[in-house]
Amino acid sequence: MSSRFNNSVFENGRGRPFPQRQICGGAGVLARMALVLVVACSAFAQSMGTSPVGMPANVKPQVIENVGVEQRLNEQLPLDLEFRDETGKTVKLGDYFGSKPVVLSFVYYRCPMLCPELLVGLESALKVLKFNVGEQFEIVTVSFDPRDTPELAAAKKAEILSRYKRPGAAEGWHFLTGSQESITALTKAAGFGYQYDKKNDQFAHATAIMVATPTGKLAQYYYGVDFPPRDLRLALIQASNNKIGNLADAVILYCFHYDPVTGKYNAMIGRILQLAGGATILFMGAGLMFLFRRGSDHENRRQGSSHQYVR
Repeated sequence: MSSRFNNSVFENGRGRPFPQRQICGGAGVLARMALVLVVACSAFAQSMGTSPVGMPANVKPQVIENVGVEQRLNEQLPLDLEFRDETGKTVKLGDYFGSKPVVLSFVYYRCPMLCPELLVGLESALKVLKFNVGEQFEIVTVSFDPRDTPELAAAKKAEILSRYKRPGAAEGWHFLTGSQESITALTKAAGFGYQYDKKNDQFAHATAIMVATPTGKLAQYYYGVDFPPRDLRLALIQASNNKIGNLADAVILYCFHYDPVTGKYNAMIGRILQLAGGATILFMGAGLMFLFRRGSDHENRRQGSSHQYVR
């Protein structure tokens, strides 16, 4: 369709011109604006039902059809699955569970963009925590590309630990590779969906970390590549059943609740008010007790002074 319009004639459906009254002045401007608006609205209405490439808007492109993260809270991870660590040794997933909470992450070591961002974001959040990898918790990073090798895993581990720079981290942060069968079983259990793009020789995938209990049950999910250190600390404390952390952390956990929808801890106003009310009562009680004791001591001193001058 041509983008130019003639004000005097339009062609009818048979291709024969018919006369059109000339519209002048402000009315002509309004008429032209109305015509442009009608055409624009029609085009917009058509575009709402399809994607830019003519695909229906509610249909995912095939390359991301299986991509996403589905939360499997309280589900048990298959700890008997076999992988290889960064040294090439055959290990079981359960080797890293038992006594500490575990942060689980999925990457592939040849990833050019998102996976390095996830690992750097996780490392940056961990730097803020007073907890140390390998002491209070473990990290298990698993490649979902069966072509990745222990050598690639070792190189990625060295890169990340050179940034983290805390002693003992090498024994607490594990970079695994495995067969397609083990990878599929673990990613399915964790709700992590990805898809290989053969054309670009890359994987389409989401970014997220999961916090699991020492027994291997999925406790919390955090999305993206930027993880709030406070929330991550509380997640580790809660996953450990309060075996790590201090009294202040216990109070915060009482006042804040993890929301699986937002992936954040939100304040519970009712509990905060309860604690504030309890603290007020304790403060008032302590103040009254102080005043009572002070009054008693003052009375005793006054009586002792009066007895001293009695002849």
